[in-house]
Amino acid sequence: MKKALLIAALFGAVSLVAACGSSGGSGGGGESQGAALDGPEATVAVFKSNCISCHGTDLKGKMGPDSDLTAVGAKMTRDEIEKQIKDGSAKMPGFGKMLKEDEIAGLADWLATKGATASQ
Repeated sequence: MKKALLIAALFGAVSLVAACGSSGGSGGGGESQGAALDGPEATVAVFKSNCISCHGTDLKGKMGPDSDLTAVGAKMTRDEIEKQIKDGSAKMPGFGKMLKEDEIAGLADWLATKGATASQ
C-alpha cells in the first residue's frame, strides 16, 4: 500500500500532465509551495518536471490520498521510495527509464525526509 501511494502519485503526474498541465499556476506567492518544495535545487527541479502534476506544489497530492507525499518518509523507507519511483505500481508508472539514477536517488533521499521526524 505504501508503494502504491508513491506509484499512484507518479502515475497520476504523467496522466495529469496532459489533463492539467503544470499544477496550479504558481507564479509567485505560494508559501505552502515554498515550504513543501524546500530542498536541493536539482532535485526540486526534477520533481517539478515529473511529479508535480499528480503530487502538487504542496505535496498534498491531486489524485487522492495515495498521492499525498507530505509524510511519505513516515510511511515508506528511503529504499521503498526509490523502488516505487523506479518500478512504479498499479497506480503509478515507473520512472526508471525516464530519470537518471542520480535523479531517482535524489528524489528518494529528499522524499524520505518528508514526515520522517513525525514518526520518530
